[in-house]
Amino acid sequence: MKSYMFGLLLAGATLLLTACGGQSRRPSVEKPLLTVTIEPLRYFVEAVGGTCFDVTTIVPEGTSPETYDPTPQQLVDLAQSKAYLQVGYIGFEQNWIGRLKENYPDIPFFNLSSGIELIREKDREHQGHVHAGGVEPHVWNSARNAEIMTDNICAVLSSLDQAHSGIFMHRADSLKQLIRETDREIRRLLQQGDRSFLIYHPALSYFARDYGLTQICIEENGKEPSPAQLQQLIRRCRDEQVRVIFVQQEFDERNARLIAAELGVRLISIHPLSYRWQEEMLKVAQALAGQPSHP
Repeated sequence: MKSYMFGLLLAGATLLLTACGGQSRRPSVEKPLLTVTIEPLRYFVEAVGGTCFDVTTIVPEGTSPETYDPTPQQLVDLAQSKAYLQVGYIGFEQNWIGRLKENYPDIPFFNLSSGIELIREKDREHQGHVHAGGVEPHVWNSARNAEIMTDNICAVLSSLDQAHSGIFMHRADSLKQLIRETDREIRRLLQQGDRSFLIYHPALSYFARDYGLTQICIEENGKEPSPAQLQQLIRRCRDEQVRVIFVQQEFDERNARLIAAELGVRLISIHPLSYRWQEEMLKVAQALAGQPSHP
């Protein structure tokens, strides 16, 4: 079914190219285009690349990268990209990257998770959700990982545009300084914060590992909990004094709301797929510290 869908999308992209005389709808005089999978990557790449590149995102904010299929126009843009920078392990990439590489053999693909200490299936206390190869995919929700990804981005951009490598290195250093400041503020907030939290979709596994927290997940291996499992979750949350439940707009909130009502705890909406990486990281820490978040 996925192969059939890809054929339809590729056909649509070909029609768009033909209708535009072989050109996409982007301006004819422009910067080189880079494609990334999710909005947090666009934030990091733009922070390092400055004005040297245009960056486009495949999976829009507010949609699930587990199930998203690219549009024909996105395939047109990808065909004109200088490179594709991927997270490494999220659902969209596991479903599509192989076919994209096959159909766009001249476009280099770079895995920005290179060098990250990955959470794998054996690390059961941290994750509860793994993808192909037994890897927890949400690597960007970690200050430690973000620094590594920044270095990877700098290396990629320097290989694509050697003339501006000095600029990329300078901007990468500035971004890493911001990441370290964010990490210090999170640690300050968590000194008096909760040590356990409940979340529907386990997007904060690396965040929890960084700061010695316990992430309890409603969703298990992509499945909704049974009534018996819900009762187990409620008992565990009581035992571990959970006071915060995180939800995301990409996923159903009904079970989270049921548990929140049963426990009398706060339901906090977070956006781990947001372009506003620093704001979202701090929002999680502020919630665990019992503080209101600040835009």
